[in-house]
Amino acid sequence: MTHLDTELQQLRASLNDMWGLTISQLHRAQKAFENNDKELAREVIANEKRLDAFELKICMDCENIMALFNPVANDLRFVLSVLRINYSLERIGDYARGIAKLVIKAEQEFSKVCTERIQFDRMFTLATNMVMATGEAFEDEKNHSVRAIFHEDNELDKINKKSVDVIAELIKEYPEQTINLLNLLLAIKKLERIGDLSKDIAEEIVFYREAVVLRHKKKKEKEKLTNNS
Repeated sequence: MTHLDTELQQLRASLNDMWGLTISQLHRAQKAFENNDKELAREVIANEKRLDAFELKICMDCENIMALFNPVANDLRFVLSVLRINYSLERIGDYARGIAKLVIKAEQEFSKVCTERIQFDRMFTLATNMVMATGEAFEDEKNHSVRAIFHEDNELDKINKKSVDVIAELIKEYPEQTINLLNLLLAIKKLERIGDLSKDIAEEIVFYREAVVLRHKKKKEKEKLTNNS
């Protein structure tokens, strides 16, 4: 094993650790939201510093590998993909922290009736599953997990598109929940962004493994390319 191989293995291990922490942050944020657990929400916010530290370390490691070893072909694609994935995971962590902040500032519990009508829990689970699937896809030799990410994003988009109309109806029915419902809309937009970032990660995985750029292709083209892999 060459020195470069060792550095790439360590880089992969660091990114996997960051993935695990990001997923943990999402699980904790969802649980805090469901139980109005402000203490757990504060833990999510505190843990964001660990994600920031991961992001900085991985970024520096990538820069050092490129400067010292001049990787080419698949190794270069791997390092470039890790750089972009690293950024996306850090942003996902930011959104988890943002949702936790909404729990802390809430003056009353979020209505279970309202969250069920909006399908908020379902949306949160889908977004988290997408991040988990990207981690699986990173280790998968084929693109099976990548395909699952694009399929789940379709469902996430459907819930998101309906959310404004559903929340408008709920505000009329439950005016005392108006502030909470508006904060729910903010949380939904954060979950929608997590879904988008998960797709970005999936595209980077395909780029690193297949040398295929999906970034500017339409959704149907992306699904067709990953189905053929």
